[in-house]
Amino acid sequence: MALDLRKRVVSGRAIRQVLKSVNAVSFDGLDSWIALGASLVRQSGAPPRQLTVMPAFPGDVLDQSCAQGDLLIQCVGRGAGEVRSAIERVLGELAAWQVRWQIDGFRYENRVENGRGLARNPFHFTEGFGNPADARSFADRALVRGDQGEPGWAVGGSYQVVRIIQLATELWDKDSVPEQERIIGRRRDGRWLDGTPKSEQPNFAADPRGRVTPLDSHVRLAAPDRRNPPPMVRRGYNYDRGDGDTGLIFSCFQRDLAKGFEAVQNRLEGEAMAKYMLTVGGGYFFVPPPGDGWVDALFPS
Repeated sequence: MALDLRKRVVSGRAIRQVLKSVNAVSFDGLDSWIALGASLVRQSGAPPRQLTVMPAFPGDVLDQSCAQGDLLIQCVGRGAGEVRSAIERVLGELAAWQVRWQIDGFRYENRVENGRGLARNPFHFTEGFGNPADARSFADRALVRGDQGEPGWAVGGSYQVVRIIQLATELWDKDSVPEQERIIGRRRDGRWLDGTPKSEQPNFAADPRGRVTPLDSHVRLAAPDRRNPPPMVRRGYNYDRGDGDTGLIFSCFQRDLAKGFEAVQNRLEGEAMAKYMLTVGGGYFFVPPPGDGWVDALFPS
């Protein structure tokens, strides 16, 4: 969920109250964290260098009632009831804030294989194979380093992108499974169209005309060289708000927005899957590093 301050003056005290409330509900399989919006940090003297309001990319129809926000709070756990209770507890302690938008997500067939978190999306495809399987690779893709020109307090933090994407599942399900697989560029279970095992990377250069894996397929546009994947880590959730409003809460983390999400999104323009998707909300946020030392750096008393 995304929150806005009721008063436009940001104080370290208000931020610390959020941290205290969020940390209090993180236990026994429940994990919660905050991420800062551009509107919150623009008053500070040392905002993250790339943190801006998320632009509308080609094909987006952003509804501002479910986009951006001063602060993002994400809470994940094993059960929906447990997560809702935690969110209600946090909100009950944050009188200085009001909810801008909120959405519940879930992961079908959520599991870990070879160190990677996998789940099945509303289009019936398993995703997550492109994520790193070890902590070192995760940090290299997701965490801000000291040599990036970012403020010192931001080192160890991460840029988080959230995209609320409506999916035309009824239209999608009218296509045959082979056609769906050509649009995605993989089999439903993650295997590659050229026969490469799902745990290995295909050689798209051996298929320059896209006869096996189409040139406008999702995976080929997103990462043309699978041996050098985009420097970001994905963690998506499905959603169902009723009345046919189903889709994906796309979320990714990276140390560099331009080289991570934005590079991928720009390559995806014109992909075959575009007619089945409509991005309506979300935003850019920055997950601060652990602890609270960054609060004084951003919002000195």
